[in-house]
Amino acid sequence: MTNHIRKEMSSFVEVCEANGHNGLTDMPPLGMDTKSLTEDFRHYFTHTLGRDRYCKSTHYHYKALAQTLRDRLMERWKNTRYAYDESNCKRTFYLSMEFLMGRALRNALLNLDVEEEIKEGLEAFGLSLEEISEREPDAGLGNGGLGRLAACFLDSCATLQLPVTGYGLRYEYGMFRQVIDNGYQVEEPDHWLRDGNSWEIERPEYTQRIHFGGRVEHFTDPEGRRHARWVDTCDVLAVPYDTPIPGYRNGTVNTLRLWKAAATDEFNLDEFNAGDYADAVESKNQAEHISMVLYPNDASVCGKELRLKQQYLLASASLKDVIRGWKRVHKDFGYFAEKNGFQLNDTHPTIAVVELMRLLIDIERLEWDEAWEIVSRTMAYTNHTLLPEALERWPVVLFERLLPRPLEIIYEINARFLSEVSAHWPMDKSRLGRMSIIEEGGGEKQVRMANLAIVGSYSVNGVAELHSRLLKEGLFKDFHELWPDKFNNKTNGVTQRRWLANCNHGLRDLINETVGEGWAYDLTELEALKPFVKDTAFQERWIQVKRNNKVQLAEMVWQECGVRFDPDAMFDVQVKRIHEYKRQLLNVLHVIHLYDRIKQGDIEQRTPRCVLIGGKAAPGYLRAKLIVKLINNVARVINRDPQVKKYLQLVFLPNYRVTTMECICPGTDLSEQISTAGKEASGTGNMKFMMNGALTIGTLDGANIEIRDAVGEDHFFLFGHTAAEVTGLQGNYDPNALIARSDDFSRVMALLENGHFNQFEPGMFDELIHSIRSPHDPWVVAADFSSYVDAQRQASVHYGSNSRWVRSSIMNSASSGRFSTDRTMQEYNREIWRLTPVRPLVMEMG
Repeated sequence: MTNHIRKEMSSFVEVCEANGHNGLTDMPPLGMDTKSLTEDFRHYFTHTLGRDRYCKSTHYHYKALAQTLRDRLMERWKNTRYAYDESNCKRTFYLSMEFLMGRALRNALLNLDVEEEIKEGLEAFGLSLEEISEREPDAGLGNGGLGRLAACFLDSCATLQLPVTGYGLRYEYGMFRQVIDNGYQVEEPDHWLRDGNSWEIERPEYTQRIHFGGRVEHFTDPEGRRHARWVDTCDVLAVPYDTPIPGYRNGTVNTLRLWKAAATDEFNLDEFNAGDYADAVESKNQAEHISMVLYPNDASVCGKELRLKQQYLLASASLKDVIRGWKRVHKDFGYFAEKNGFQLNDTHPTIAVVELMRLLIDIERLEWDEAWEIVSRTMAYTNHTLLPEALERWPVVLFERLLPRPLEIIYEINARFLSEVSAHWPMDKSRLGRMSIIEEGGGEKQVRMANLAIVGSYSVNGVAELHSRLLKEGLFKDFHELWPDKFNNKTNGVTQRRWLANCNHGLRDLINETVGEGWAYDLTELEALKPFVKDTAFQERWIQVKRNNKVQLAEMVWQECGVRFDPDAMFDVQVKRIHEYKRQLLNVLHVIHLYDRIKQGDIEQRTPRCVLIGGKAAPGYLRAKLIVKLINNVARVINRDPQVKKYLQLVFLPNYRVTTMECICPGTDLSEQISTAGKEASGTGNMKFMMNGALTIGTLDGANIEIRDAVGEDHFFLFGHTAAEVTGLQGNYDPNALIARSDDFSRVMALLENGHFNQFEPGMFDELIHSIRSPHDPWVVAADFSSYVDAQRQASVHYGSNSRWVRSSIMNSASSGRFSTDRTMQEYNREIWRLTPVRPLVMEMG
């Protein structure tokens, strides 16, 4: 090194030290102006990516822009971590099998507040931000509401400056890419990581070793204490990848840490040299399968084994990571429970209860009571389902083979717990059987993971007022009677930054001009829109924003489905996971009813309607896939009929995902939230639609109840039986009598039963027809049909009066303040986590 260079380096270090910076890791803040941003963009495009003037691919433009923004996030990310460390704050770790993040680019632009600067800089190069944004794939880390909720939670925690870290799995392939072929759902691989992920950072220095299989040895130490040792295991590595989660314009960037499974050895060199190439890499392939696919089909034994491995890898790697961080600073676990908390997002991560016990007693050598005190003071459980069949159970024989030591601990937890139950209710064997973590009925022994979650947690919450009440009165009644103080409600929400500010620019700008920008931090400020409900000029602007959004949605429908939607028609939308309890079948029965009325000539004052249904059916859920087929067959008949399509159109939008929802919810008029009452835990799509000015047609289920209370019954189309009435129908349900009493319903069933929509596929929909007519239909589709048709008729009349509809639309947006995840996370924090917000250090220019 020359003296000249040495002098420059020395001067640089002196300047850094004078400003309190470390010469290697701390640099002056990066510029947020157009010039600085475009210079960095050009540097990444030409130098890092090696592109030149001949490169026209927006893929590389996207990569360069992502790197430019990630640099700005990086410095805030580090400052946030420093602030957490220096404040010695309590932290919460959010464990979830899903994080349905959507695209990160637009979110980063919004939260860093550089959208206009980036647009200006790109335009100088002749580039379009819209086109570049379209090159980003949706992160395939979730399926539906559970994963999207987790993503909204992380966004709100960062905006509220709460020290919360997300832990999940880095799936190589997402759920699947849905293609429709002759009306059937076809699943294709969703290799969202094919071109890499510009936002993540691999952190191999924090890799954890995860055990499977093997056996347990018990021994006595020199002091006479009994211990267990898990030996002869087949180990897998969990390699962490970190993704930044920026708060809204506040300098906070939290972390989502995702684990990728990897082999302990890449391959066996001896086998490879001997020519046995497949066996040489077998262990690598088996390890990587664990994080390869989101939710493998668990209909087979192999599928069940893979799901359990995924859940254990998530729990074990995350807990080991937290303990590693704790031991870096602390010598013992005396204050561990005061400084750490774990939120289990549904039942999937419940094995964390057992794994934390294992780590504390087997590795850290704590006594059982001391370890259980820590576990039961740090674990909190959120339940997301009222369906007993959705509460996970694992065969004991599978646990015994894959996780022998955790199974021993489960048996010990269960024995101690049942002793407590017996003390409360002596000789009540029936109650003991219901509450036991081990289900021992007449068949195969099962581990009940929901019971384990409740036993090991200090807080158990539902996600809507009705859901939480039904948990206490039904599914978890015994546990609520034992520990009433554990149970609480935390109604879900969505982040207004992605689901209004980011996806509906026209409405965002109108609201900002009218009532200011404070709603992005506090959604209740939308209440200030209510005085404008009857303002004619404001109504006209609101209508124009909605129509512009409908034009965009209609274009997407044309591109994806080849059907032209009329933006002046009512856009009637149901998009969510395909499941019988969500009753897409009821929706299509109403569409068939409308089709029948139009064919009979009932077109006087008919409100034109465009119906859009979208969502994915689980690959092994054959009846749900049959419902998809029915929707597509009905759509084909309707859309080809010139007499009908002027008044009614129907499409099934394939491959529904976060990005499509960002176009759908701003352009929707009528939001279909029609689940069987008492079956939907909460729902969050209902909140996104409401926030964007759609009116809801729905049952008294999940968060629909609270939405209706917030907006008022005049702006909500209610139908159907209540949860209590649905329960009362059991053993007293005669759908065939209901069908016979209704001419409309009889005609709909006749069209189905006569094969009108499957003329060349005889018997195709017999199973669905039988389910509608069955007195054992748990979703009581027939019971709610007539009420649903009446509510739809009211919606049509309401839409026909433009001024009435726009007033209701404004009222829905203005009343959506309660349904922000900011409010949800404040409640979690106030009543469960008790974290102190931490403001990161701001590094000033020298």
